[in-house]
Amino acid sequence: MGFLSEALSRVAPSATIAISQKARDMAAAGRDVIALSAGEPDFDTPLHVREAAMRAMSEGKTRYTNVDGIPELKEAVAAKFRRDNGLNVTAADCFVSSGGKQIIFNAFMATLNPGDEVVVPVPYWVSYPEIVRLCGAEPVFAVADASSGFKLRPEVLEAAITPATKWLILNTPSNPTGAAYTAAELRGLADVLLRHPQVHILTDDIYEVLVYDGGTFATIAGVEPALQPRTLTMNGVSKSHAMTGWRIGYCTGPRQLVAAMTKLQGQSTSCPTSIAQWAAVEALNGPQGFLADWRKVFQGRRDLVVAGLNANTGLDCLVPEGAFYVFPSCQRLLGKTSAGGAKLVTDEDFVLALLEETGVALVHGTAFGLPGHFRLSYAAANSQLEDAVARIQGFCAGIA
Repeated sequence: MGFLSEALSRVAPSATIAISQKARDMAAAGRDVIALSAGEPDFDTPLHVREAAMRAMSEGKTRYTNVDGIPELKEAVAAKFRRDNGLNVTAADCFVSSGGKQIIFNAFMATLNPGDEVVVPVPYWVSYPEIVRLCGAEPVFAVADASSGFKLRPEVLEAAITPATKWLILNTPSNPTGAAYTAAELRGLADVLLRHPQVHILTDDIYEVLVYDGGTFATIAGVEPALQPRTLTMNGVSKSHAMTGWRIGYCTGPRQLVAAMTKLQGQSTSCPTSIAQWAAVEALNGPQGFLADWRKVFQGRRDLVVAGLNANTGLDCLVPEGAFYVFPSCQRLLGKTSAGGAKLVTDEDFVLALLEETGVALVHGTAFGLPGHFRLSYAAANSQLEDAVARIQGFCAGIA
């Protein structure tokens, strides 16, 4: 329609939301659906966090707050970055927003101009390139496929950088692959970035607490402090504390950028929800012991799913180091026909036929920039995962 903006025409709808909605519609129509398409922990928000929110309401803490967050939360955020990530920051270096996605929007809207480029490793979270395009800039895709464990190699990063490059997006552990960079791997990327002082780094660390097999989480500004003045380190409570609906993201970065993001947020959503902010204070400052228990559960689910998908199904699934996703290849099954008669030309054909014939909802790899794969979120009960894996195995066995 003529009144819609040109900027909107550059943006594609979210594939993960579209598949999840289709699964909900099928379930509402009475179909037996197992939805493994959305990235959301299935645990409840911890009780002490919920109680903090109830206290905030009973104490009347329900009014507007500072645009960039209440002082108590900014102090908690700064303490978290010092404690967990070795970043020498104070509350003045920190910023709070209505979820991690708004932080990315704010940062890019405040800094990108037409002609600017943002290096986006492939596969990517579906929103990264769309946010870049909405801000008038161009995503430059740097492939990090299964041959590199879905991790960006230094030489690939070097080749992607041009004089127009303004940002690099890093996401570790990764959505959609679960790949988690070690400190040594980040060191290789940091060496490249030190040679290109015009490039800023947005590191999305939202899955920080979910690193498996005894691995240690690393973030690039902690690995190379010289990069901290041009790094926006982003995190939030959505995945770590099962607070997806509370909508609290936070970050630390250069004060000039933080001030610009605050200015922009002041003209958009204003402050994040006051009650959710007080809950987030408790999430960051309160007991953290449950995280080890959740991590153990997720690691067990990962092992269940990887073993099941690799069990003579025609799929090839790497073992992810973190997050709660697997990103298997279905390439060997494409060009064939499902038992229900669907022609499986693309990975989207594969996931749509799987949903229609078995009720298992996944997201096709093309949505994340890497065709021939799909993403499965194992943030679900073991019984659901076992059922889903069995259905996937049956579906694959019927392909000819």
